[in-house]
Amino acid sequence: MKRRLLLTATTVALLAGTGCAAQGDNSPRNKPGSSGSVAPAPPREQSTDKAPTAKTPTGTLLVADFGSDTVTFVNPEGPDAGPADSVKVGTAPYGLAVGDDGRAWVATAEGVAVVDTGSRTRTALIPYETGNLGDPTHGEYRGGGMGIALAPDGEHVYVGVNVPDGNGTLEVVDTRTLKVTGTAGVGRRPFDVDVSRDGEQVYATGHDSFDVTVVDPARLGETRRIEVAPYGTEGGLGSWLKPHYAAVRPSDGRLLFPFEGEKLVVVDPETGRSTVERMTADTHQHGTAITSDGTLLVVGTGPIDPDRDEGPSLTVRSKDGQEKVIPLDGPHEDVAVSADGRTAYVTGGFTRDGYWDGLTVVDLDSGGTRRLAAGERPLGVAVLRPGSAAER
Repeated sequence: MKRRLLLTATTVALLAGTGCAAQGDNSPRNKPGSSGSVAPAPPREQSTDKAPTAKTPTGTLLVADFGSDTVTFVNPEGPDAGPADSVKVGTAPYGLAVGDDGRAWVATAEGVAVVDTGSRTRTALIPYETGNLGDPTHGEYRGGGMGIALAPDGEHVYVGVNVPDGNGTLEVVDTRTLKVTGTAGVGRRPFDVDVSRDGEQVYATGHDSFDVTVVDPARLGETRRIEVAPYGTEGGLGSWLKPHYAAVRPSDGRLLFPFEGEKLVVVDPETGRSTVERMTADTHQHGTAITSDGTLLVVGTGPIDPDRDEGPSLTVRSKDGQEKVIPLDGPHEDVAVSADGRTAYVTGGFTRDGYWDGLTVVDLDSGGTRRLAAGERPLGVAVLRPGSAAER
């Protein structure tokens, strides 16, 4: 069990107002690790009217370069494995989502960028309606978009917008008109946004407010806050023990929140009630992904206390709660899974110090790993699926 519910005065002084990183960390570079020998490709200039000129193979990865202003296309396999192309999207892209039509929606500090993954061009940048975001900049605490998700029917995008020193908002974007159609108030620093299977509820995870906000997209003024704090809220903004990313369980629509490789909080979004299940990695956890059969993948970023906690890892948890913990080399942030469910791609960008410019490819059967270069401080990651416009 964690023994860090109450922080020392010294620790609080160092972390107050920060959460998972020093608030002054606005540098786009801080890379002690190696990301491989493949050099990133130069970014392609953005365009709003360029006709498709290239085909992007399915299975290609798209990563958000949080340390730059680009997204990078990465070939995960073969002799040309590594970065293939980059597209300018806007300052400090965080999360991204890709629709069946091949368009990628990227949450940046400046607005939601729209990228045609077939032609590899930015076709639009949709500014936020939320105010008090400050000038576009880098770092974990920069204002602007963080978590982002698509509605199941592809007609709307939902982006969590961080307002520095205040509560965030959820903005709704119409994917046809490319306009913001409404906003809702959510918690502080919305790291993650998820959507229910039927599209009737949106969930914004408030990292610094220890909660998830349930939003009805048809009635944006009707929101419900559910506290998610299995260790309590002691330490406030300086606490490490906060929710980061969630997954929606396919079998029943419940929300899964991993904490510290020790606890999985299972939240019923209808009632607000939660239960806690045991986890086994014993490491600080961030990104999640879940497969159609209910297999949960959770990124372990490394120890809070190196004397007591384990290092970085990827937890692979079956729907019956059995776990396999695969060690990783260095911190990581987010994870995506291949279409066949056999390979995971874990980004090395990390919201805190210690990130590196690449991703780790994980064979989920054998537990084998290898590193690839993948842009600059990559955070969000998606796999381009068969049937998307990327291959048309």
